[in-house]
Amino acid sequence: MLTTHKHFQANATGWTPDTWRSRTALHQPVYPCPTELQHTLQRLAQRPALVSAGKILQLKTLIAQAQDGQGFILQGGDCAESFDHCSRETTASQVKVLQQMTQVLMQRLQMPVICLARLAGQYAKPRSSDSETLGQETLPVYRGDIVNGSTFSPQERRADPQRLLQAYSCCASTLGFVRALYETGIDDLLKPAHWSTAWIDTHPEKAAFHRTIQGVQHTAQFMAALAGSDTDRFLHRETFVSHEALLLDYEHALTRQEPGFDGWFNLSTHFPWIGKRTADLEGAHVEYCRGIRNPLGVKVGAEVSPDALLALIERLNPHNEPGRLTLIHRMGADQLRKALPPLLNAVTRSGAKVLWLCDPMHGNTETLACGTKTRRFEQIMGEIEVAFSVHREHGTRLGGLHLELTGEHVTECLGGARNLQPEDLSRRYLSKVDPRLNYEQALELALRVAHLTH
Repeated sequence: MLTTHKHFQANATGWTPDTWRSRTALHQPVYPCPTELQHTLQRLAQRPALVSAGKILQLKTLIAQAQDGQGFILQGGDCAESFDHCSRETTASQVKVLQQMTQVLMQRLQMPVICLARLAGQYAKPRSSDSETLGQETLPVYRGDIVNGSTFSPQERRADPQRLLQAYSCCASTLGFVRALYETGIDDLLKPAHWSTAWIDTHPEKAAFHRTIQGVQHTAQFMAALAGSDTDRFLHRETFVSHEALLLDYEHALTRQEPGFDGWFNLSTHFPWIGKRTADLEGAHVEYCRGIRNPLGVKVGAEVSPDALLALIERLNPHNEPGRLTLIHRMGADQLRKALPPLLNAVTRSGAKVLWLCDPMHGNTETLACGTKTRRFEQIMGEIEVAFSVHREHGTRLGGLHLELTGEHVTECLGGARNLQPEDLSRRYLSKVDPRLNYEQALELALRVAHLTH
């Protein structure tokens, strides 16, 4: 049984920002010139922090409230951010779709919805193989723009340390633009002209969906009239950022102590998470994350045993600190009903304070005969529906969703109100790794979840 302590112990036992280097670090690139890498990391370590310790702890408080049933998390954004799409247009479209989804959920759930974007740092990706072969040529696999290029050529696939600095610059400009959006107010994003709703007219629940959106817009107008330009004080409208803490050299370079705060913080993001492929109890990623004060996420697959999960919880949150740990189950619609209950029961018995999120994307990825990776909207919705049901049946609460989505009108996932078919995917398939819900599919999902849970 875990014991709850009132105060976080600032320094984890035997931990320093470097202890992860003595452990096995999976899914790390091999750089041709270690000297160039070290020089680049030294430069990166001198750059200003991207986020603040105060905001990190604010998010931890909000997650603790969600653990107590007083909030819901919407975590969403790109599968893998791209340097080419580091622009005000792309960022604005991401903030717009997430804020519209957030307000839809809040309108129906009648509780705060915390917006946690996969943004300003999601540049590295784990891959199932270290190499890729086309014809007679084999090259290193693409690991995200922070490591190498997606074009299949020896020069592009070389792991380039300079990309670490380029990623940092993109993150800084993205965060600067997001802050500017909030400083000037984001009410415009909720006005009718910024909602694409033509697809709703073909949906069986069109009347209910239109009423919900109109309710969001009327609330925004009322608050604007009541508070002038200070509506953010009344409606929870803030975007925190998150990314997978995969590339440990990058995370380490931005791990700092901040005056006025105890302990160490990863100041590259508010919310780092550990992926399914790097969640080994004795691995470098768990070792690194156990010592930072950020709230943490951990992806949990169907193959994880209750004992393994409890050991991981104990390692990452030994003092059972509220708001510290979020478990993101990613199992697939077919496996969740069997695999999740033993984990829920074990965590409940342990007394561990965790927040459960559902990632309905990664367990429902498939490759078509033509070689294109995709996901089916109804399978994604199916896993969400089963997740809510299983949590209710076991006396636990599903406290949020983790989604790969974009505010752009891409064609990467099948189905949805527009009923995208395999032949539609080639029209605008832009993702370099995994398929994302497009703007309309993301909004439809939020509306269906909102009506599902009300």
